[in-house]
Amino acid sequence: MIYVRIPGNLRYRDLAVRAVAAASKLVGTGDRHFDDEVVSAFGEAFNNIALHGYRDHQGEVEIEIEVGADWLTIHLRDRGASFDVSDIPDPDLDTLPESGLGIFIIRSFMDEVSYLAGEPNLLSMTKRYSEADHGGTRP
Repeated sequence: MIYVRIPGNLRYRDLAVRAVAAASKLVGTGDRHFDDEVVSAFGEAFNNIALHGYRDHQGEVEIEIEVGADWLTIHLRDRGASFDVSDIPDPDLDTLPESGLGIFIIRSFMDEVSYLAGEPNLLSMTKRYSEADHGGTRP
């Protein structure tokens, strides 16, 4: 288990992203596509917490990362404003929206996503490496 507690501010985003990027490499797939999707989903989640959850006040984000041989799970806890993820519709990609893609990206890149509003809010995301999705063999 890897644990990081960091201010929920965009100024600290790069530090948090680097921790997740390093952890994704521990999965051992050597697949850059896997790593990129994990990092992109996490970056969007962190952005949402910093921009929306802590819009009116400062707070921290607790990040727990669990790493397996062919999977990775990230838990993010914050005490910012919560929202109902199920109320967020998929964007109309034909209109090329400039914002509002965060939840869509998270859902698209991760295999499992769950969100529990509360004190704290908890976002959990899991990504599994599937050889079938990557040509049948590990790189």
